Amino acid sequence: MPKVYNWQLGREMEYPYEGRRSTRQFAAVFNINRCIACQTCTMACKSTWTYSKGQEAMWWNNVETKPYGGYPQHWDIKTLELLGDQPGWDVARADNQKPYGVYQGETLFEAVKTRTTASGQQALGYLPEAKEWRSPNFYEDTAYSTIASKEGRMGDGTKLPEHKAWFFYLQRICNHCTYPACLAACPRGAIYKRPEDGIVLIDQSQCRGYRKCVEQCPYKKPMFNPETRISEKCIACYPRVEGTDPLTEGEPMVTRCISACVGKIRLQGWIDDPESPIYYLVRVAKVALPLYPQFGTEPNVYYIPPRWAPRGYLRQMFGPGVDQAINTYGKPDHELLSVLQLFGATQKLVYSYKVEEDEVIGYGQKKQEVVRVPIEDPVIVRSEKHFNVT
Repeated sequence: MPKVYNWQLGREMEYPYEGRRSTRQFAAVFNINRCIACQTCTMACKSTWTYSKGQEAMWWNNVETKPYGGYPQHWDIKTLELLGDQPGWDVARADNQKPYGVYQGETLFEAVKTRTTASGQQALGYLPEAKEWRSPNFYEDTAYSTIASKEGRMGDGTKLPEHKAWFFYLQRICNHCTYPACLAACPRGAIYKRPEDGIVLIDQSQCRGYRKCVEQCPYKKPMFNPETRISEKCIACYPRVEGTDPLTEGEPMVTRCISACVGKIRLQGWIDDPESPIYYLVRVAKVALPLYPQFGTEPNVYYIPPRWAPRGYLRQMFGPGVDQAINTYGKPDHELLSVLQLFGATQKLVYSYKVEEDEVIGYGQKKQEVVRVPIEDPVIVRSEKHFNVT
């Protein structure tokens, strides 16, 4: 396999194709701390893209409850078990180019060469059973204490801020990875990564429904349509990203799931553009982390981890940057607090921003102002004349 550089791992890794980064890379940050699992994002995506026959069990966006939930069920546990125990990270080698240190274990692309059970695979993976797709929110709101206490796994004592009884919501779309396992797996070459924005798509005229993409994507975001006999996946609402929606008069827009989010937990932008607020959150403030970076796909959806969950659980999910991310998020400086106010503030895509004393301004593709938000909402006290008294 050719060698490609994965900045999330801090090293080169093996991948079936030569590395070729897009001009710009679609990316998003999801703030887990704000999510209320209202599933508005899920239904916005469903009503836009997957309402046809054969798509009944197809949820390109889903919100699952951790630690027990998943769609398909146990997708992360099964992939982690396939990968097996790994040496972890050498955090002593962390720097600006290797923000999390150097990953010393095998990726899914590297492990596949040494596993006899992975015949014909480009990335270590498995095909979920039909029953594992039965519910997009299985174990919703099920806390760790609910099952663990019944099985005698509840340890005594609580050390804040880690809670003894805990769960959190994980919002998931296709990660539009820099090194997609689905693309590597497809024997038809039907999956491609757009050079202009890094969005990963399936050419349905080329797909023959072999389900290799379903098998080898560790996040299980390509999904098989039993009616058309081909695979489908999240398309990052690319007509909106292209600015073809008449709502914004040619200005690029964020995806449906991001624009519909009630909790304002999502922000979209470009991970490789230093002017983008996404770049700031991931590469400068380092409060947003990739999901299972050890898989080796270099995912481009990032998460601000929850403050109340056990750190060990979060590290295996988001890598060794968890402690710094939570500490920084818990005590934000002026710029971080300002950028956090841009979440959900506009349907237009924010390309750059400017922080002022009391406001943060977001700019569009042509450097024009698209949103202006107060950094702290004003407190307005009614006069005594209009007090509500009983």
